[in-house]
Amino acid sequence: MTAIDLRPGAEATGSAVAAALRTIDANIAEFGDRYPGDTTTHGRYGLRPAAGGLPEGANQGWTTSFWPGVLWLAFELTGDETYLRSATSHVRGFADRVAGGIDVETHDLGFLYTLSCVLPWRTSADRTARGAALAAADRLLTRVLEPAGIIQAWGDMSDPRQRGRTIIDSLMNTPLLFWASETSGEPRYADAARRHIAQLRDHILRPDDTTFHTFYWDPRTGEPLRGETEQGHSDESCWARGQAWGIYGFALNHRHTGDASLLDASRRCADYFLAHLPADGVCYWDLEFTDGSGEPRDSSAAAIAASGLIELADALPDGGERYRSAAARILGSLIERYSTADHPRSNALILHGVYDKPKNVGVDEGSLWGDYFYLEALTRVARPDWPHHW
Repeated sequence: MTAIDLRPGAEATGSAVAAALRTIDANIAEFGDRYPGDTTTHGRYGLRPAAGGLPEGANQGWTTSFWPGVLWLAFELTGDETYLRSATSHVRGFADRVAGGIDVETHDLGFLYTLSCVLPWRTSADRTARGAALAAADRLLTRVLEPAGIIQAWGDMSDPRQRGRTIIDSLMNTPLLFWASETSGEPRYADAARRHIAQLRDHILRPDDTTFHTFYWDPRTGEPLRGETEQGHSDESCWARGQAWGIYGFALNHRHTGDASLLDASRRCADYFLAHLPADGVCYWDLEFTDGSGEPRDSSAAAIAASGLIELADALPDGGERYRSAAARILGSLIERYSTADHPRSNALILHGVYDKPKNVGVDEGSLWGDYFYLEALTRVARPDWPHHW
């Protein structure tokens, strides 16, 4: 199969950024400090549905931080303080969320509070943001299961279906714990992160360089038990977004630890991912599928992988040109074929993503995380001095 070379030049990148900013401007006017849904419906975000006694647009679910995350990227790309004000307007809501215990029974506190609160603390020493992020890190530590040392993924800690389970996405949540140790001077946060990451390296990454979506440990003995999937095609297949989280997450945790085995794990995930791409470089929702399968793509997995490949390349002593070139090709395809620059009716940044294909949720739609990582990849290319969010 012949690959299509769509690596973007400076002009294409600039045009893509300008198109994204136009959409973001419209979304600021529409959503303000409220939150869009996880995914679009027929190509458009509406307000997040009311649930759990909270109104439409409320701060609940695991994806809300990607909206202020996009706003931070827009500020970093432009220096326009309109974006800065919009981004920081979310701090109070996230502080209230963790203080009130609103939908915080999840390992995704790292996603939620790194983008919403760690960034404003780093940027402007916002003490409300610092306090909220540290409170979220404390809450995340309550999900550590001894003696396995893993961070349980979802739900009530006593739920027998979830007990002892973690997922590959959690590699993106551990940076909150490294930040908490750095900020507080207390090693317990980073110690928990290191133990968790080592378990994922040893068990969620399979010998053939594919990844499980989820993995279980015995919560009493710490014995590794089995891998499964929730959103992939089968327990034995390779869910594309999970593999992308592996590329980015292992490289990211190498940034925080210097552990060379994590860089090797990222490279293994990347090599498998790149070897199973279709001609245009944008993966199908599970890497079991390729051109001619009739299955949907997952542009959000491609966006995560593009940014993760740049993270991996930056960490390699030889500059990682192969991975940097692959990231550019994926990003070029996203710009050319998946962005909404020529879709004025959509308020997403990229389309043709998948949230959960087995449950038929968010199939062939835009997503908040897809938008964030697409814009992050664009930012990495447009601004090599980008101040890293993670």
